[in-house]
Amino acid sequence: MEEGLKYIESLPIWVITTCSVLLLLQLYYLLLVFGRLAFFKGQKHDGEIIEDGDLPPLTVIICAYNEENNLKEHLPSILSQTYPNFEVIVVNDFSTDDTKWVLQDFCKKYRNLRVIDIKEHIQLKHNKKFALTIGIKGAKYDHLVLTDADCQPHSRLWLKEMASGFRNNKEIVLGYSPYVKRRGFLNKLIRFETAQTAINYLSFALKKNAYMGVGRNLAYTKNLFFKGKGFTSHMHIRSGDDDLFVNQNATKENVSVIISPDSFMYSEPKTTWKTYYKQKARHSTASKAYLFKHRFNLGLQLISSLGFYIGLITLVVLSPSSWILILSTYIIKTIIQIIVYNKCYSKLACKDLVKWIVLLDCFYYFFIVINGALNRGKKDISWS
Repeated sequence: MEEGLKYIESLPIWVITTCSVLLLLQLYYLLLVFGRLAFFKGQKHDGEIIEDGDLPPLTVIICAYNEENNLKEHLPSILSQTYPNFEVIVVNDFSTDDTKWVLQDFCKKYRNLRVIDIKEHIQLKHNKKFALTIGIKGAKYDHLVLTDADCQPHSRLWLKEMASGFRNNKEIVLGYSPYVKRRGFLNKLIRFETAQTAINYLSFALKKNAYMGVGRNLAYTKNLFFKGKGFTSHMHIRSGDDDLFVNQNATKENVSVIISPDSFMYSEPKTTWKTYYKQKARHSTASKAYLFKHRFNLGLQLISSLGFYIGLITLVVLSPSSWILILSTYIIKTIIQIIVYNKCYSKLACKDLVKWIVLLDCFYYFFIVINGALNRGKKDISWS
């Protein structure tokens, strides 16, 4: 141990300082940021029971492009939610499959379903944001809940849970949308990445610094949408109908977080590396339009996470005799991470991933850096 200390002391001061700062940054995010979610007790309503009469009427909006199979499977569970007053709008964005006929059949069975058809126009090249804007304009009610055609609510109380987030004059409600558990390493990585993203955006929202939401389970008011001029400032970016909207319209006081199990909205994950890579490539284009304070914060988190691993490897190379101290540092950080993530994962329905943290955490950060470097400058304005 003493010999290891001597080797550490012989290293350049900048190496020791850099590694120390990276470790402190990691502990800051784990304890002071992610700890917000780990110890989150749920929304406080001063002990008041929420009655049906206290819940606002809702408009659920789903944009569909060639989604006939997903609509058949998932739409009934949304249309039959236990909620006093709501409508569901499906925007059929010029689907070329049988989506139109599937929706016509559903309209005969459900009075609360409305369909808006967007026709093809040779001079009109648009993305999902255009379809979503059309749906929002057609909404009967001010309180909107957004999801996708391939999503399945965990329970019939999904809308009640999401609507409860609008209390106390909140304008944005952040929900959680996990992926279904399947076999294989890719599935573990996708669910880890989804949980990591959720831990990030939910924790920062609880810290009154919300920077994004996920469109598979997101709610906000129609009034806020038009007050913020909708998607005008980023209509040219393919993705971002969810995270960029929240990024530009969230304040310290207008955001609430709902993560009770009944509020979850499940989706099927990608099953091949190619399709998953394309999905992440599309999402990476939106982050460059975040507000500077959010880009700085997220960049600092990424640098500290990736730098922590690189720093440890560097110390091992430069001072192999100090491996005990280096290993101890890694173990301490990992134990703290496991404790915090274990609490977060309990809330996010992915506790089985705790035993994979050591492998997935390292792999994840290197993967997103490579993905971001390869795709950050690409332009893509097609439908998403």
